[in-house]
Amino acid sequence: MQQFDMNINGKPVQSGNTFDVINPATATAFAQCQLGDASHVEQAVAAAKAAFPAWSRTSDEERRQLLHAVAGAIEANMPELMRLVTMETGKPMGGLNGIGSGMEVGGSIAWTQYTAELQLPVDIIQDNDEARIEVHRKPLGVVASITPWNWPLLIAIWHVIPALRAGNTVVMKPASFTPVSTLRFVQLASEILPPGVINIITGPGRVGGILTGHPDVSKVTFTGSTPTGKRIMESASANLTRCTLELGGNDAGIVLPDINVKEMVPKLFAACFHNNGQTCAALKRLYVHTSQYEEICEEMAVLAKNVIVGDGLEEGTELGPVQNQAQLDIVQDLTDSARADGGRILAGGQRIDRDGYFFEPTVVADLTDGCQLVDEEPFGPIIPIIKYSDIDEVIERANRNECGLGGSVWSSDTAKAAELAQRLECGSAWVNDHGALQPDAPFGGIKQSGMGVEFGLYGLEEFTSIQTLKIAK
Repeated sequence: MQQFDMNINGKPVQSGNTFDVINPATATAFAQCQLGDASHVEQAVAAAKAAFPAWSRTSDEERRQLLHAVAGAIEANMPELMRLVTMETGKPMGGLNGIGSGMEVGGSIAWTQYTAELQLPVDIIQDNDEARIEVHRKPLGVVASITPWNWPLLIAIWHVIPALRAGNTVVMKPASFTPVSTLRFVQLASEILPPGVINIITGPGRVGGILTGHPDVSKVTFTGSTPTGKRIMESASANLTRCTLELGGNDAGIVLPDINVKEMVPKLFAACFHNNGQTCAALKRLYVHTSQYEEICEEMAVLAKNVIVGDGLEEGTELGPVQNQAQLDIVQDLTDSARADGGRILAGGQRIDRDGYFFEPTVVADLTDGCQLVDEEPFGPIIPIIKYSDIDEVIERANRNECGLGGSVWSSDTAKAAELAQRLECGSAWVNDHGALQPDAPFGGIKQSGMGVEFGLYGLEEFTSIQTLKIAK
């Protein structure tokens, strides 16, 4: 069984106590990690705080080169990292439409390379005979990163690389379900970056709570559930600590009656089921016009029945297990509630009889707003297909949900679809696509889906403060 240590101030750290990391495809432990506590939080924050002055003064070019070296280390160790991601998350190495561990590690490389090249230029507000006024972007200090279990390595990169690029230092706390790929990444990065610039502690949720409430933490960046995000915001408020929160989503997709069903349904299916539906910005409520409702329901069910579900380490697997037992129970409960609400189970609907946390890809028809499966985020391999007849009404129904992460409109008329997509109350909107992210386009939610944005220059600025400099002449 593999053993993984924490990393503080560039050195491996053990606590004397460990916890098991479970492979969701087998429901058995494959690794052990250190059980950190408050003392390790103190050590890690102190190391990051001590490293900040020198790192923040490091030249822009040197930081750029070091982050490119980090990207190179990820690439050089890509097969190992892919295997770790698959074993801790259950996602396939390849996956449905190529969305699996290969994409997660490859995306980590690409995001690191792109972010390393970003610049924060000085903005000149005034430069005349009276005065010169400059606006500078300055690093904040110690950044706390709290990451979830669905995309552990990629989301760690989303948090850490812009923080480092801007000149901050970092303390990471990954989800206890999936810490190993992140631990290995930090080990690799620590061989390149100065001691204390990047640190990682592992342990239960209360360790993260201590970290986010620490007075020497200047910013918290968190990806996860809305309830946890609210607790983090509460703990950070004591010190007026800045927060970027990417929280839950219950994304709606609206299909207009002019689509080519055979062409679009595979894209719709992938948008709903990639990573087994365990993605914040996956399509989770599918609204279909009454004229094409039965046809699309039937086509979605056919795909669900034929997708290959299995161990992510096995070649050809498209969907893996649900990541943990608690989430599997949520998916089962929502399926049961769908049946009770009169939902028509067109495919799936039950657990798969094998070791691990497997659930059949499930398509449910004949539900509507107000049903639990429609109103709540399932975060698993299940999609409700909801009938509508009036476009204005369905946009209002889609917007009625408390979440506002993403949304999409599907149509052969892209101009009309774009106009409708802008009426959706969400941070990101897509036309004939859903959940497609890239490192140069900002991503973030509104309403109960969070605050702040990630990616590109907009995301990089989140890790800085503004200093206005006026030079009288």
